Amino acid sequence: MNEMRALTGVVIDAGHGGADPGASGNGIIEKDLTLLISKYMYDRLREMGVPVKMTRSGDETLDSTVRSKRITDAYGTGKDVLVISNHINAGGATFA
Repeated sequence: MNEMRALTGVVIDAGHGGADPGASGNGIIEKDLTLLISKYMYDRLREMGVPVKMTRSGDETLDSTVRSKRITDAYGTGKDVLVISNHINAGGATFA
């Protein structure tokens, strides 16, 4: 049987940012879209009363050390913390 645990908080990581644009194409830049998606998620979770923080709320460059520190500083490293890292990958695959 699965054990229910209390959720300490959710950390939303808007992938890329600043000097790291991520994938781009057709006028879409990944860092901008991940930030919009992350802000939407943040707002919805707050409306539901879920403790939530973001790694970035604007267009800033975060190296992996800073990004990781912001994630762990938010609510710690326990199993009761959920981290969501938003990314939108680009590729040339076609589907039949």
